[in-house]
Amino acid sequence: MDSFVAIDVETANSERSSICAIGAVKVIDGIITDSRYSLVCPEPEWYSRYNTAVHGLTEEDTWDAPNFASIWKEWQAWISGLPIVAHNAPFDYGCIRAACRIYGLDEPEPFMCTLAAARKAIPRGMCPSKSLDMLCEFFGIPLDNHHDALADATACAKLGIILL
Repeated sequence: MDSFVAIDVETANSERSSICAIGAVKVIDGIITDSRYSLVCPEPEWYSRYNTAVHGLTEEDTWDAPNFASIWKEWQAWISGLPIVAHNAPFDYGCIRAACRIYGLDEPEPFMCTLAAARKAIPRGMCPSKSLDMLCEFFGIPLDNHHDALADATACAKLGIILL
């Protein structure tokens, strides 16, 4: 697959709808051409210590951020019918579906998954784990700020170019 949009979300708490950051990277004809990132006011609007420990975001970072609906409506035109890809797509797709339901938005098509593609393409034992950071290390893809939505979306896009 030569053209797609890789997406990554971070959540504020255990609720799938609680997206607090979203990053996306557009790939056209196998080349990264554009990217977007936004903080998001999560729904519900509270942060768990666990999630903050993972990505470092807090309520102070997103208190004046736009809600998911305003971002997603704007990004839908930018995605413009391209397939959406995520690493561990059931998580990111589930989060976006849950947020779409809260705001009464049309849900996107199911995402393609670089984790599933890696499990098919890389024999057991060649790579110690199929996690995003381990696959980046395996393929020599820089991942300097793991759990930053744009950094993870960029890494996913580079994996997608290799694996899909």
